[in-house]
Parts: sequence; C-alpha cells; structure tokens
Amino acid sequence: MHVRGARRRCAPLFLALLAFGAPLASPAFAAPAVQGATPALASAIREEAGGDIKRFYAARAYKPLWIRAGKVGPEAAMLLGYLSTASRDDLKSSSYDVEQLEALIAGARTGDPEALARAEVALSTSFARYVRDMRSPGKAKMDYADKSLRPKKQDAETVLRAAAFPKDFGAYLKNMGWMSEHYVRLRTLMGRAQAQGTAKDAMARLRLNLDRARLLPGPYVHHVVVDASSGQLWYYDAGKRAGSMKVVVGAPETQTPMLAGKLQWAILNPYWNVPDYLAQKSIAPKVLAGRSLASLRMEALSDWGPSPRKLAASEIDWPAVAAGDQPLRLRELPGGANSMGRVKFLFPNDEGIYLHDTPDRDLLAKPDRHFSNGCIRLENAGALGQWLLHRSIRTKSKAPEQAVALPVEVPVYLTYITAIATDRGIAFRDDVYGRDS
Repeated sequence: MHVRGARRRCAPLFLALLAFGAPLASPAFAAPAVQGATPALASAIREEAGGDIKRFYAARAYKPLWIRAGKVGPEAAMLLGYLSTASRDDLKSSSYDVEQLEALIAGARTGDPEALARAEVALSTSFARYVRDMRSPGKAKMDYADKSLRPKKQDAETVLRAAAFPKDFGAYLKNMGWMSEHYVRLRTLMGRAQAQGTAKDAMARLRLNLDRARLLPGPYVHHVVVDASSGQLWYYDAGKRAGSMKVVVGAPETQTPMLAGKLQWAILNPYWNVPDYLAQKSIAPKVLAGRSLASLRMEALSDWGPSPRKLAASEIDWPAVAAGDQPLRLRELPGGANSMGRVKFLFPNDEGIYLHDTPDRDLLAKPDRHFSNGCIRLENAGALGQWLLHRSIRTKSKAPEQAVALPVEVPVYLTYITAIATDRGIAFRDDVYGRDS
C-alpha cells in the first residue's frame, strides 16, 4: 500500500567488511586464517605483483590464491571457462587474453617459483578485471533510495579480498559467488539461447533481464530480493540463500518499482494508512451507503503529520470525499483483519513502498500475484521477521505501531526478471509492467 508523507530516517550504515560483498564477520562465519607460502614462491609473487594486486597479496603474506602444493589449482580452469564464454555476460573474451593466460598456466607446470608467480598474478589480474566488468551496470535502471547501494567500480584488491574471504575458494568460483544466483541462472540461460540461435528480439529481452540481475549483490551480502515479475522473495546471508516465499506485488496500474534501499524498522501491530484513491473510491461510498467508520475499524485524522487529531463524524464531508474534492486521511486500526497484518518492514524511500504481512491469503495462492498498490505482501512475515530481527515478531502488547529497530540495516532490492528456462530453451513470463519492450 502507498503511504503518504514518507519520511527518511537516519540510522547507522549497514555494517560490512566490504561494500563489494564480503559477509559480516561473526563467530559462525569467521575469515579463515592465512597460512604462509613457501619462501621462494612468496618472494616471486612479491616481485611479480604490483599496485592493488600487490596490496592484496601483501596483506596475506604473499600466500597464493590459485596455487596449492606447487600446482595451479582447478579454479584456474573454471576462470578460463568463464572468460572463454564472456559473451554470455555481454563482454568480449578477447579483452582477457585467454591464450596468454593458458600459456602461463602451462608454463607453471614446471613448478618453477617464478613461473608459478607469473601464472598466479595473471590469474588474479584477469579475475579481478572480469568481476569488475560483470558488476558494471548495463542498460537496466534502478532507483536507489539509499545512495550507498549504488554500484561502484571495484578495484582489484577489493575483488580479491572478497574472493579470498570464504573458506572454500573453489565453491566461490564454481557458484560465481560475486554475482546473484539470479544472474548465474540467466547466464546459463544465455548460453543455451546462444547455442540454439534464439531470435534477436528474444536475445535482446534476455540481455535486459541479465542487466537487471547484474544490479543485485552476491549471496555473501546480507540482503533481500523481491522479484515483481514472479511474485517471489528471497533473502541471503553468509554465501547462501537463507529463505524464500511468495509475495503479492503491484498491479499493472500501481506497479512495484525497480528500487533499492535499506530495511531499518519493523512496525508491530501497524495501522494501515488508506491511500487517497481508496478513501474516495471504496470507503466513502460505503459510508454514504450507511456504514460507519467504526464498523470498518477505521478512523479519520486531521492531517498526515506526526501528531494528527482524530476527526468526529460531523467534521467529514463525505460527498466531497467521494467526489474527489476533499482529501481525507483514513487509517485502519491494528488487529487480525488489518491489511498490514501483524507487521510491516520499512525502508526509507520516496515511493512509500514497504514490505508487510497480510490477512488475505487467497491472493498468495494465485499463480499471478499482481494485486497490490505497489507494496509487497508477504507469505510468511514471521519467518522474514525472525531473520531480520533475530527474534519473533510476536508481542504481548496490543499497543499500535510498536517500532523495533533492526539490529543492522538490511539492503532490499526490488527487481523485475521475466526470463525463465523451459525444456525447449528460454521463455518469458507475461510482461505485466511493459518493461521488456
């Protein structure tokens, strides 16, 4: 539901080791200790590396990332595979000099420390460039309610630190841990589409979907993703998906926008602020037909300010409200039937968009879930609340609008991905918002 008079709130910045995507440090997910390299190899890497690459290696006592027990590890082959298929990312393989990289890897088979160091540094350099290029925004547009989430160009040291942080570097490479799982899925779909000679129009549409997914962080960032095409929500932490659920999103005439911000508050026992057009088109006709606001569990307020006065029935010109000549602030009282359910999760944005519980479960069972006024209705607000707050959203108090600050601000990304895989190749969901043209 749209909320008028949205206000930005100041809160501490989201705690992260790396803006690029390193996870929060915690006892359950601590950075692995760096073990030293052989003196000869460490010395050779120190001589070979320079700039950002050298700073990365210096911080880890020149321990190699790609070499183990004197041999280039299998992660190098994974990287070569990505570079040779970079057209799937709308990039050029020729930009990464794959043949030269293959030659350096072959030369390292001798076990000579200098040859190993040349291969090691070249692999890190190519990997950092590839990740930086993949993470560069394409044609898709996103509104950033929190400017700190706007994509920034990553230097090599930041990219490599994020890759070295997980305990399993091989799994990080295999799963493209620097990218969203939605991007990885679409990249695979792009490879299939290229192999099948898919029509140009469909390829252009698929690339636009890929660009939308390119704006999403990888799973090592603590964050939430809402896809307004499929009506699904996912949340991520510590390199994996922590949960998912169905959601109801904006109808075609009240679309859920492409928007990124930071969740900051849970509001328990919330009011529902009725949008102006619903006050005019839905509530006013009911009152004029004989219903009272009390029977609708609603109350009228004098304004949209922080301390409004409750209006008496005699103060309201309902014919003027029904005609659209007089705006009226209405809100629904908390309770089991409240349109917000038990909780709403707020992130400051000028669109008045938020995530909330819902008592209307029937809409969640529908295959097409485009019914809201732009906000996101949650299938399992309790599960998301437990993950965000590290506690239950249940409260013994019946007091309305209990504001609970999240322990950390959590980025939320509202996106729109229509491309799907089928047995025959690629297909697209109905473009209900008309954004694929």
